[in-house]
Amino acid sequence: MTASTRVRRLLAGAAATGLLAGGAALGTAGTAQAAPAPAPAAVSAATHHHGHCTWQEGHWQKQWVKGHWAKQWHKGHYADHKVWHPGHYDRHGHWKPGHWTHHTQWVKGHWTKVYVPGHWDTHWVKGHWNCPG
Repeated sequence: MTASTRVRRLLAGAAATGLLAGGAALGTAGTAQAAPAPAPAAVSAATHHHGHCTWQEGHWQKQWVKGHWAKQWHKGHYADHKVWHPGHYDRHGHWKPGHWTHHTQWVKGHWTKVYVPGHWDTHWVKGHWNCPG
């Protein structure tokens, strides 16, 4: 009894597949006679997306960027360090008044965090296919 059920299901499946394949063959044969065959790329786009796709070229687009913290490099520089030398008596007992000297020193560059307020920025949007619905 189970063998006959399996055979009936197999025959029904084969018949349905044959009918679907025959209907698809008739449908493509009818469209093939009505219009010339398009290029292969157009066929895949037209049959898959029903011809609604359009190519959007790459372009620059404005975008609002929220305020954020960012690292910023502060380059090195020479700084003038003034040094006060107080007055004193030399070894002969003469008074030497105090004076300023200027020493230039190199201050190394360093990274620091700065707050960047919100601003408009542009970014590149790559080209893509747009298929609405």
